[in-house]
Amino acid sequence: MADVGLIAAACSAALAAAAAGIAAPAVSPAVSPARAAELEHMVVQDCGSCHGLTMKGGLGTPITPAALAGRDPEGLAAIILDGVPGTAMPPWRPLLTEPEALWIAAYLLKDKP
Repeated sequence: MADVGLIAAACSAALAAAAAGIAAPAVSPAVSPARAAELEHMVVQDCGSCHGLTMKGGLGTPITPAALAGRDPEGLAAIILDGVPGTAMPPWRPLLTEPEALWIAAYLLKDKP
């Protein structure tokens, strides 16, 4: 199993916005408010480590709402869960459920203040 700390660092940027007080997407019944807060933190800390703390890119591509415009949440969730072979994007399936990946996808697609 991959190093959890390294994986967490890879997706941290998206959660950094959440830590700054940005509202999260509506919580689905499959994702509790407590888990949603954990997922926001994970996006900021883990996703941000590769995609940039402002999500505007780094080792990974930008994952801002503008950069992801036109992408569907299910497709993004599949990338989150299964990674992208041949790139630095790891699969998160060992750490996330499908509803959690969909929650993250919706979070990334949502415009933040």
